[in-house]
Amino acid sequence: MRIIDLSMPITPHFRWRTQVSVTGDVKAGDQFRISRLDAACHGFSHVDAQAHILADAPTIESTPLERVVGPCRILRLHDARPNEAIGPERLAAADPGGPAGEILLVSAAWDRQRDWNTPAFWRDAPWLTREAAEWLKAQRPSALAFDFPQDYPIRLLLDNETVPFGQHVTHDVCLRAGITLVEYLVNTAALSGPRTFLCAAPLKVPGADGAPARIFAIEEFAA
Repeated sequence: MRIIDLSMPITPHFRWRTQVSVTGDVKAGDQFRISRLDAACHGFSHVDAQAHILADAPTIESTPLERVVGPCRILRLHDARPNEAIGPERLAAADPGGPAGEILLVSAAWDRQRDWNTPAFWRDAPWLTREAAEWLKAQRPSALAFDFPQDYPIRLLLDNETVPFGQHVTHDVCLRAGITLVEYLVNTAALSGPRTFLCAAPLKVPGADGAPARIFAIEEFAA
């Protein structure tokens, strides 16, 4: 069995206020060392709930695990260029094919081109057109996972610039329709085949609109 970690580590980052504090020193004679984490629910590798964009919508603890844990097919876009607009034709050509209800992972191996700890990862990323988001929705996946900032306006958030919500196309088209979004994966280039078994279970934080997740693939289940 081969387990491939696809998660960003939660560390200090220029985009998100993140703090890990520690109390207790075992070497000094304390019984326990206890860490406390303060991090954004939508930072690093995470899962979005519909409450992220819709009033009175389900929050993250309502996400069924079978939606984010299961068979996954990989749409490889490893030749994606910086700032490239990705349309439905590119996605269709990269899709290995499979039934509705699977997780779809759109893999640009973007962390091989830009370091996710730098602004260039966010500003230079390829992005999906609205037509691409509509194509993904039409495949009826249980969840969509991405290893790059898939909506163009994500880069604008670095400058506190806002645009009409509809330009956040995967959120407006897919999350609005109830398709769970799994964002900011890394290391997807390590996946060996067109299919894998993906685990992207979010932390169970009642009332939250998203949550961090330890995301990994189990290649023993690849078909």
